[in-house]
Amino acid sequence: MNRMKKALAIAPPCVCLALVLTLLCCSAAQAAEPKRAALVLQWQPQAQFAGLYMAHEKGFYREAGVELTLIPGGQDVVASKLMAQGRAQFATMFLATGVERSANRNSGGLPVAHLAQLVQRSALMLVTRASSGIAEPKDLHGKRVSLWDNEFQLQPRALFKRLGIQPVLLPQSSTLGLFLLGGVDAASAMWYNEFHTLLASGLEPEDLRVFFYRDLDLNYPEDGIYTLESTLKSDPELCRAVVSASLRGWEYAFAHPEETLDVVLARMRAAHVPVSRVHQRFMLARMKDVMLPAAPGDPALGELRQADYDRVAKGLLDQGVITTMPDFRQFSRGDALGARRPQ
Repeated sequence: MNRMKKALAIAPPCVCLALVLTLLCCSAAQAAEPKRAALVLQWQPQAQFAGLYMAHEKGFYREAGVELTLIPGGQDVVASKLMAQGRAQFATMFLATGVERSANRNSGGLPVAHLAQLVQRSALMLVTRASSGIAEPKDLHGKRVSLWDNEFQLQPRALFKRLGIQPVLLPQSSTLGLFLLGGVDAASAMWYNEFHTLLASGLEPEDLRVFFYRDLDLNYPEDGIYTLESTLKSDPELCRAVVSASLRGWEYAFAHPEETLDVVLARMRAAHVPVSRVHQRFMLARMKDVMLPAAPGDPALGELRQADYDRVAKGLLDQGVITTMPDFRQFSRGDALGARRPQ
């Protein structure tokens, strides 16, 4: 600093001005240095995460002051573990998963804070053939039904308990091969993914009968954005920036579907994931259906309604997954950010 003062003292006025401007530019550049963070996704690249890819691709995170890394998920990637290790500051999770992690924080869980709810209407369904004789859910009694593990079993088990029925439950793999071969009478499917896979296999919509859990008073909304309570407390501005840019990315994705599909497919190819533009287009359209308001009074993108939270948390309590129900205001912290919607 003393050398700089001496240089300014002996330098011509024009040189002094240049030096001052250089110093100011360097200071501004340092002040504008983006914060670094990482967000881990639930699965490998696909249109389920299109809005986050677009927020990254279009520079929305950088405009919000964040250099964000998107970490692909998968069977061997545990988001809560990465956050606990400090390798990721944010994650996407099902609402049921977030509630379970928060409620069981003292017994293997994690003190997570819910920042934004992306999916508003559950895409999980049970699918059966129209020719199966299963006309309504109670007809599943004694039938062979395949279910995925973990949070995917919460809604079907709650349904079976309510109806007082006992299907023969079988584990379901990552494909619907067993269903297509007639090994089970009904199978689990996500509307935006496996349902379209069945159509692509040669079945027509009229060949199938589906039961959406959301239509059976079992709406357990899926994807949301989460962070640790400690991250929210220490850097609320970072959390606000990530949420705002993410929601902006989703709105852009829905408004520019073909451009978005180009980006999604490029990420899939880079990850060596099988690519089908037709399937990803269907997925993106269905994500729009389950995320954006469908009728007056529906929650806005990013909003978590207490009624949905209560339904999920009480369902977890009823099935013994949790023993205490976290306070809604402590769990859902989007309002504390003051930025549910893009700026």
